[in-house]
Amino acid sequence: MTKLSSIADYVTDKISSNDIALREYVTTDCILQNKKGREIATNLPPQSCCLTRYQRGDVLIANIRPYLKKVWFADIDGGASSDVLVFRAKEGHSPSFLYAVLLQDSFFDYVMQGAKGSKMPRGDKEQILRYEMPTLSCSEESIGTFFLNLDQKIRLNEQINQNLEAMAKQLYDYWFVQFDFPNEDGNPYKSSGGAMVWNEELKREIPQGWSNMSIGDYAPCKSGYAFKSKDFGGKGLPVIKIGNIQENYTLDMTDSQCIDLFNKTLFLAKRYDLVIAMTGATIGKFAISQSNYWVNQRVGRFDLGDRPLSRLGFLFNSLKQEYFREQVFQIACGCAQPNISAEQIDSISILKPNDVILNQFNKLCEPLLELQSENYLQIEELTKQRDELLPLLMNGQVSVNSDLYDD
Repeated sequence: MTKLSSIADYVTDKISSNDIALREYVTTDCILQNKKGREIATNLPPQSCCLTRYQRGDVLIANIRPYLKKVWFADIDGGASSDVLVFRAKEGHSPSFLYAVLLQDSFFDYVMQGAKGSKMPRGDKEQILRYEMPTLSCSEESIGTFFLNLDQKIRLNEQINQNLEAMAKQLYDYWFVQFDFPNEDGNPYKSSGGAMVWNEELKREIPQGWSNMSIGDYAPCKSGYAFKSKDFGGKGLPVIKIGNIQENYTLDMTDSQCIDLFNKTLFLAKRYDLVIAMTGATIGKFAISQSNYWVNQRVGRFDLGDRPLSRLGFLFNSLKQEYFREQVFQIACGCAQPNISAEQIDSISILKPNDVILNQFNKLCEPLLELQSENYLQIEELTKQRDELLPLLMNGQVSVNSDLYDD
């Protein structure tokens, strides 16, 4: 069996934090869980410090809580904080193959076996390099290229979805924040001198003829079900918990448990339903369901009717507004563990446009949300294929046609 140390070394070269840009700085926090790449760090170190100098083609692993499976294949040069391990393929070995090796669930399981510490376990650097790899049935380059292409397709779909979401948000801001929706002549309403009136409930001026409504008037929020540990099994539909709702308005169902059989469809979130966390540190976070999931008692589901996609765009973007989060925290009860009920969410006021403009906006959002959903489903399928194929390729049960990667 070949050890990891035979194909890769740790990078020890250093670079000053003063010599890199923000987009080149990598910390454990900006590498995303479950092999989802990385996002830009929020800020550079407050004081000048030495960082590990990484380069394009290196593989970066967050070494705090390895079970989170944080890994990134570098596509730029930069600097990484001390709790990020930087691997570089040795001469004669493929960087993309090294990335495929470190993507495996078995690698992260192995790292956890030697991790030290209970609350914040860290991988043992010497033990990590002893990770054993099976004899390959095809070349490093063909395996690495195959998985790098698969991973890049996943990242591309994610970027497309980010752009689609940004387009809808920009349109919402233009119509419902700046109030420059098209008037009867097709001109921007407010910029063309459209009448504005003060709304006491919303504490701002809104177009004449518009008003406010409670969220419950548009889409009542319904609490989930208090599932017990005995309810969970290995089949059926996954259950949405507050930890599944991510900051980027998506659901991460990677480690979700399933219910074998459940007959209370009132607690079922269907495709295009909107769900929201109602307790704890995640309170007020929300996401769109991309499939059928059960909802537990600390998660709410907005009832958008029989055709949720046709009404989703306005509510989804309304909940992104700062005043919504402010009202959630004003209403929430409890100090150590803040909670908000479905009834309290229903009482929160949002803008009520006239029906013509509201319907126009939702109609424009429909194809954007539908394409986003298709991309999310494709990401899930590609991710599943990647994770299932990795061990099969490594142990020789399947092979890659190397002719596909010849120039």
